[in-house]
Amino acid sequence: MEYLSFKWNDSYIKYNSQDINFKSPYGAVSCNCDIEIRIKINKNAPVKNVFLKLGKDIDEDPYNQIIKAIEMKLQGDNKDESYSAYVCKFRACNKAELLFYTFEIILQDGTTKFYGNNQSELGGIGQVYKNNPKKYQITTYYEDNKTPDWYKESIIYQIFPDRFFNGNGDRHINSPKKNSFIYGKWGDTPFYIRNEKMEIIRWDFYGGNLKGIEKKLDYIKDLGANLIYLNPIFKATSNHRYDTGDYKKIDEVLGTEEDFKSLVIKAKDKGMNIMLDGVFNHTGRDSKYFNRYSNYDSIGAYNSVGSYYYDWYKFEKYPDEYECWWGVKDLPCVNEKTPSFVDYIIEAEDSVIAHWMKLGVKGWRLDVADELPSEFLVKLREKCHELDKDSVILGEVWEDATNKISYDKRRGYMKGRQLDSVTNYSFKKIFIDYFSNKFDTKKLVMLFENMRENYPKENFYALTNMLGSHDIERIITVCEKVATYIQDEIYRKELHREKILTQDHLSEIIGDRILNLMVTMQMVFPGVPLIYYGDEVGVPGGKDPDNRRTYPWGHEDKEIESMYKNLINLRKSSKMFSIGEFKQLELGEDAYGVIRKYEDDYALVVINRHPINYFDVSLDSLECEELYNYKTKEKIVLNNGKLKLHLRPLSSTILTNKEYI
Repeated sequence: MEYLSFKWNDSYIKYNSQDINFKSPYGAVSCNCDIEIRIKINKNAPVKNVFLKLGKDIDEDPYNQIIKAIEMKLQGDNKDESYSAYVCKFRACNKAELLFYTFEIILQDGTTKFYGNNQSELGGIGQVYKNNPKKYQITTYYEDNKTPDWYKESIIYQIFPDRFFNGNGDRHINSPKKNSFIYGKWGDTPFYIRNEKMEIIRWDFYGGNLKGIEKKLDYIKDLGANLIYLNPIFKATSNHRYDTGDYKKIDEVLGTEEDFKSLVIKAKDKGMNIMLDGVFNHTGRDSKYFNRYSNYDSIGAYNSVGSYYYDWYKFEKYPDEYECWWGVKDLPCVNEKTPSFVDYIIEAEDSVIAHWMKLGVKGWRLDVADELPSEFLVKLREKCHELDKDSVILGEVWEDATNKISYDKRRGYMKGRQLDSVTNYSFKKIFIDYFSNKFDTKKLVMLFENMRENYPKENFYALTNMLGSHDIERIITVCEKVATYIQDEIYRKELHREKILTQDHLSEIIGDRILNLMVTMQMVFPGVPLIYYGDEVGVPGGKDPDNRRTYPWGHEDKEIESMYKNLINLRKSSKMFSIGEFKQLELGEDAYGVIRKYEDDYALVVINRHPINYFDVSLDSLECEELYNYKTKEKIVLNNGKLKLHLRPLSSTILTNKEYI
């Protein structure tokens, strides 16, 4: 028999999950959608059977899956002379779920070849395994899954209220808190006063308030933002207010409910929406609900087992031992499945959600969404959409939200019933790692293509792309660290010592260039850009509390501010940057590009990450006859869709097909 002398070669199998010639439709699919999978195998291979091994979690348990073997049929009309195509079709279930699949190829001699995702599990072209192949993923979602276009077209401005602006004419502090301290100067560097257990024992305040935000609405609008996300504003002990004391009261330091109503109204008059921070996994122990210190006129869970709020908490040894968030005693965890808690937060006529949304709140950012039960998220989103069908739920999720495992359960955030968007911290990490030379452009393309493949299109275009927040180092500080690495490692390694010796402030210059490239990508990528207050004017900052410095009114870095405004204007000039088609270009180890299209608008954006080398790029098959350089306004005439670019080190080129953009 011929197969006895056959020698196997792994290249005999061809498959690419991101190519519709192998998997159709592309990426995530709606429930009840027909899916076709095609794998190609070299005709020299003596194939007996080919199976698609299709699996899914049992009861959201990622470690317990049911797997079904579907025999793939030889396609009779395959025109490829060297490869045979094996095909199978199946229909996605009417219930949204994650599907996982691999291939099993049985040869005539009885040996089995396993084909699956690549080792990086980034989708696309896979590889052959001896056993236990890595799995490909298919996200399925409910067909009516829709994120509002207004959100996809937004620019978010995040404000840590205490640190933004004091709107009182004489700058007095509203209702200073007991045992707190006020900084002597607005520009002082924040710090914590801790005890020997490293617990914060005296909270610090600058006095920023809601009136201050209202007075700066014109600034925010002029920047180009149209959605203001506020860190918690409800009554609490701390300055960050993630230790909620009363969900239905504005913290006195920030102002009053009337101040908030005025802010919402004035913002809407200027075309801006307000999003609040919902902290529903835990409260403060100094709260009307727990009332550890009897500072509230209520019978809290700590005060009596007969308290209305007693069942909200999980006591291990009453009253001093209880479950708390990451061991922080200030933050006792709530049992979010308790009916009275669900009623108070979501379902009652004057629930927390209803109370604030009736005042005009357009959405919620949910703190630590991973620690909120799925049933709670579903009910919360339903309530929000009942009150405002165009409202948005943004969840704090740090990893891929399509397949996230939290507390040994697979989360269903992106099925179309729980979250509209998530905090896409991966966006920043991927580009920072790229500029830090941790991988090449090919890997960069794979990382973002995997993101596009896994997320439903509606959610991919609504991902909240963050460069900064109250939880991470300031973006300019991160860029300067990358610049220091470039100066210390790359310049010296490549014997460019003369550039270090002859150019003052080299790391700062490199850092500014990296920041420019980061913001450029943020503004031309699918997803909603989020600007953390002060990032747009060069506020530095390390880890908490250094990343929560005050906005430097009168001391802004105007060059960085101008750069931000210019790139925000670019994004807002055409819908192609928010909801248009998206294509990545792998242009070399150090050069990367994206193409955006919407109706008759077209843009090409190319970057060179190398700090020293110039780079020549040749492109063809571009779908336009002429392009305009967004920065220089130069007109470039293409030759049959062909274009040549000369890229400076650490630079970007932005080309659009319309001069007015």
